[in-house]
Amino acid sequence: MEKACGLDVHKDSVFACILNEQGEKILEKRFGTLTPDLTELRDVLVEHGCGRVAMESTSVYWMPVWRALESDFELTLANPYFISQLPGRKSDAKDAAWIGECLQKDQIRGSFVVGPVLQQMRQYTRQCRRLTKSRVRLAQQMDNQLQRCNIRFSNYVSNQGNNVSQRKIIRAIISGERSPDALCSLVHGRTLNKHGREVIRASLDGIFSNADVEMLKQCMEQIEFLNDQQAACLTHLEELANAHFAKEISLLCSIPGIKRFSAYCILAEIGNDMSYFPKATHLVSWAGLRPRNDETAGKIRSRKTLHGNKYLRQVLTECGWSVTRSNKTFLGRKFNQLSKRMTSRKALVAIVRKMLVIIYNVLKTGLPFDPRRNMQALLPD
Repeated sequence: MEKACGLDVHKDSVFACILNEQGEKILEKRFGTLTPDLTELRDVLVEHGCGRVAMESTSVYWMPVWRALESDFELTLANPYFISQLPGRKSDAKDAAWIGECLQKDQIRGSFVVGPVLQQMRQYTRQCRRLTKSRVRLAQQMDNQLQRCNIRFSNYVSNQGNNVSQRKIIRAIISGERSPDALCSLVHGRTLNKHGREVIRASLDGIFSNADVEMLKQCMEQIEFLNDQQAACLTHLEELANAHFAKEISLLCSIPGIKRFSAYCILAEIGNDMSYFPKATHLVSWAGLRPRNDETAGKIRSRKTLHGNKYLRQVLTECGWSVTRSNKTFLGRKFNQLSKRMTSRKALVAIVRKMLVIIYNVLKTGLPFDPRRNMQALLPD
């Protein structure tokens, strides 16, 4: 065995325990989490000749420790669920020693950690999705404010959040326009023809107060601010993707249901190197799309999917709904077949699982998606 170190990471402290080749403790010390403290920790590990270091994935507190040590040591990130000790006396020092002992005896299965560039892409893609949720919330708030004023225009349009006519109407109301005829002139002709001009005009005849207009103005300003932030995130995201992963993005976009932003999100979560996952089933399990194995006394208690990467599952679910709306692809036809014998949600999970298998094969082979070549990945479970 070689020297190993276990780190018990917290918000304000890091407990380190270094074990020698015989598994004996040669150092047990508490460090702070400020940058000078992490630099001291790195120097101490180098001084003792420790080449392998393991730590638990504690919230986001492990990330700065990882960044400070990744250039000098072989790091392992452990899931606390898989290395929990037996019940008994517990302390931070004992936790660090236990992590080091598990690492030294190769009992830790390291978690998947993407490279620095992909970590930056993760931040941009996740921020874009958070900004989208915030915009939807503000759009709903604006609609509620309009309903309070008895403006019922949203009853006659399908896309309330991004409807161009509704945005024009709100901006006109903010600028002081109150005439139903003037507001009706801002509505798209297709909406007028569908519901009738008189109905739309009546839906725009409201009663406003100064507070109502001010609330609409603030919501609109926040939405425009979020749009600017999202545009900036997308610009930085495209720069990183085009500079480092142009080929992988084009490969993912060749798969039905996956567009460019979805490809960014998928690549940021799973990376471009599939050698970490020996088989496609390992990637499916890591994403939390495999049915759990929960059986006792010969009875199956649950077949729900596992806990996995929620960000990856969200984007894959959106892509899955997109591809199932057409019968022109194998996945769309397969969804219709499965929907006849199970609920649509269960059928969608099966389709998403197949899409992830296709993604794995496309990235591993480096070849664009071709149904004739990738039929093995599309076979039924």
